[in-house]
Amino acid sequence: MENMLTNIRKYLAVAFKWQKGRQDSGYDKMLLLTAPWPLPFDSYLIRYPIGAEIPPHTDAVKQGQHYRLNIVVKRSPRGGEFVCSAPIISTSRIKFFRPDQCEHSVTRVEGGSRYVLSIGWIIGK
Repeated sequence: MENMLTNIRKYLAVAFKWQKGRQDSGYDKMLLLTAPWPLPFDSYLIRYPIGAEIPPHTDAVKQGQHYRLNIVVKRSPRGGEFVCSAPIISTSRIKFFRPDQCEHSVTRVEGGSRYVLSIGWIIGK
């Protein structure tokens, strides 16, 4: 019970607040929901202001298979395109891929902010 309360406190300390994204690339993320069990997952609203970009990379996991579904909520008029070496599904607004296996990136946002709902989970952890 104490562990569960600790996890809830940690979640509430960061949920629904903008934080700097990884890779020092200029994007911001807001944690919406997360759970460690039974299927570890997280969900974020990601904001890419003008000038933000993410260089090509993969997201390693210690064990299991990492899946991510990105839904483009608001596109940038110029730039901010998601690039992935081998997406499972890729349409103009839906990007489903394995970030642990597929190199992915976002081109420089130039025409206005871009917003993405990102939901990720790990199977086989």
